[in-house]
Amino acid sequence: MSKRKIGVLVSGRGSNLQALMDEIAAGTLNVEITVVISDKKDAFALERAEKAGIKAVAIDRKECASKEEFENKITGVLETAGAELVVLAGFMRILSPEFVGHWHHKIVNIHPALLPSFPGLDGQGQALNYGVKIAGCTVHFVDEGTDSGPIILQKAVPVLDDDTHDTLADRILEQEHKALPEAVRLWSEGRLQIEGRHVKVLPVVG
Repeated sequence: MSKRKIGVLVSGRGSNLQALMDEIAAGTLNVEITVVISDKKDAFALERAEKAGIKAVAIDRKECASKEEFENKITGVLETAGAELVVLAGFMRILSPEFVGHWHHKIVNIHPALLPSFPGLDGQGQALNYGVKIAGCTVHFVDEGTDSGPIILQKAVPVLDDDTHDTLADRILEQEHKALPEAVRLWSEGRLQIEGRHVKVLPVVG
């Protein structure tokens, strides 16, 4: 079976990128990462990609005259690399409706909270401050809103009485490393069906 191609957008250290690369190396995820793009030239995720022999590209927003130019450059690199799906793995920029529309239902994001609760920045801290007993992560398709697109899957973790921001964030991150490859795998197998706000996971055929 031919491998489907994905492009990954990152801003930082790229631990979720590494989770994807590990699953690919293990033969449990049948996709090819054709390019990794970061908005930060010093992002460690770019080093991870280069060491794995994956094309790594930095596109600095400050060097672009407008957000439109910045996003057009990203689209150009993705399309040249043949990316069929855009995976946001810690990409810390809000994408414009035009970019999202161009990649309609072809962008997925991992968020460190059980959406629709605690969208936006620092979902872990929001959950801890609110006093919830269960937190977790969400993989969702991206729409024009902030962390508001159709949900693919979620994984939960308990919030312990002695949790700090770091301990809760670390436990959520462990689940992110499982959830993101799982969602990409379902996509690569053609098993995700979007109906409005609902994403159905279709059974394995044969």
